[in-house]
Amino acid sequence: MSRRAFGLTAVAVLALVAAACGNGGSSGGGTLVGLVTKTDTNPFFVKMKEGAQQAASSSGATVQSFAGKQDGDNQTQVDAIENLIASGAKGILITPSDSKAIVPSVDKARAAGLLVIALDTQLEPASAADATFATDNFKAGLLIGAWAKAKFATSGKQAKIALLDLNPNQVSVDVQRDQGFLQGFGVDVKDKNRIGDESDPRIVGHDVTNGDPSGGRTAMENLLQKDPGVSLVYTINEPAAAGAYEALKAAGKEKDVVIVSVDGGCPGVNNVKAGVIGATSQQYPLKMAQLGVEAVSKFAKDGSKPKDTDTGVTLITDQPAAGVESKDSAFGLQNCWG
Repeated sequence: MSRRAFGLTAVAVLALVAAACGNGGSSGGGTLVGLVTKTDTNPFFVKMKEGAQQAASSSGATVQSFAGKQDGDNQTQVDAIENLIASGAKGILITPSDSKAIVPSVDKARAAGLLVIALDTQLEPASAADATFATDNFKAGLLIGAWAKAKFATSGKQAKIALLDLNPNQVSVDVQRDQGFLQGFGVDVKDKNRIGDESDPRIVGHDVTNGDPSGGRTAMENLLQKDPGVSLVYTINEPAAAGAYEALKAAGKEKDVVIVSVDGGCPGVNNVKAGVIGATSQQYPLKMAQLGVEAVSKFAKDGSKPKDTDTGVTLITDQPAAGVESKDSAFGLQNCWG
């Protein structure tokens, strides 16, 4: 086979990989921007894709989107980056499933002249990307931790804490939310770059959820077996919180346990309104993706690179706590997604 024929075959294979990964694009031409998310089922990433497509429509760009098969699927993201390099993309917006393992692929993209912006989840190191557009995830955890601390101080109850994290990889967003929550609650986190090294006796344990309802339910069941007296549950996101609530309800404990979370999606805010979730930290994925597409479009025109951008976070609760700034579920529903 000639080199030219081999090259064409390789590009065709990459195109097939893209189709398998859920490749999609907005209408129009112009600057090609890649959006690579952890999954295409979580409403957070669905809204992110919507934001990217909206920004592309107004800036004359085209978005090709890819997603992992599940949270933690690094290989599919590697394949997506290879496809985007081969397709002549000007930039990639990525929410890394594994913030360390994806770095060599990101390095390759940047060496090929692409702008790479991490959305929602920092790379490790953060400098591996040209910029990060994200919620301050440590602050998101800190807010729900401070709220829970105030609530338990008012009630006089002793907390027994179950932490429902993302996956075993200890990716930056997982660590930051978990450690922010614990610090906000007043726990000595020791190394704030690592989950699970705390010795506080109030902590029942950690388990992983993959950020979805079924994982949240299983993790909650596991921790209830370890200690049926769990009274406070932290979850990485609201889908995991929904699963945790189902496990608590099945055990007849849903009225005895406070759940806090991070996301701010419409189903989660409705669960705040219904009393299922006590408080959640709302983030803004549509804004992350819109700003990302705009940054890549500008880079394509004049070569300018963006700086890190904090896209904001708001504590949503209908049970405000003294000293902890928050908005109610009505505000949350006006600004939610999904």
